[in-house]
Amino acid sequence: MQTVELAILDWIQAHLRCGFLDIVLPAISRTADHGELWIILAAVLLLLRTQRKYGAAMACGLVLDLVSCNMLLKPLVGRIRPFAVHPVVELLIPPPLDAAFPSGHTAASFAAVFALKTAGSPLWKPALAVAVVMAFSRLYLYVHWPSDVLAGALLGAAVGWAGAKIVENVLEKRKAGR
Repeated sequence: MQTVELAILDWIQAHLRCGFLDIVLPAISRTADHGELWIILAAVLLLLRTQRKYGAAMACGLVLDLVSCNMLLKPLVGRIRPFAVHPVVELLIPPPLDAAFPSGHTAASFAAVFALKTAGSPLWKPALAVAVVMAFSRLYLYVHWPSDVLAGALLGAAVGWAGAKIVENVLEKRKAGR
């Protein structure tokens, strides 16, 4: 499997690498190094009374993502990153120090998308576009295996959905208790 994944990453390097993407994709990736992009969006939505439900769903999904991805799966699996296996590729960003599986950038991005979608926000569509670019950036930057990115997207979808459902249940209980 690793041979196939290396072939995919090497194909991206050989056929898609260009000056424009070498500038844009590291910048996009950097916006979510610690989930900043999605945390800021959730905070802004929480501040807007009519959007508060969406911000709460995102925040809950992001917390579930942090716990499941960064605190549980990454340390448990401990997968080595592709640049460590194939060090001839010039990295465009500082090498990440944590484990590769799953992609935290991708998981957080898809957690935000699915929290927004499940909660009913129309913002899920532009968030999906950003999430897809974010996921691709992790492959382009040679810091994740394709299966890391796929797992991150699936994990993010699950925790984003769960986060929105938790908020929905809390809001229903609060409403029923009035």
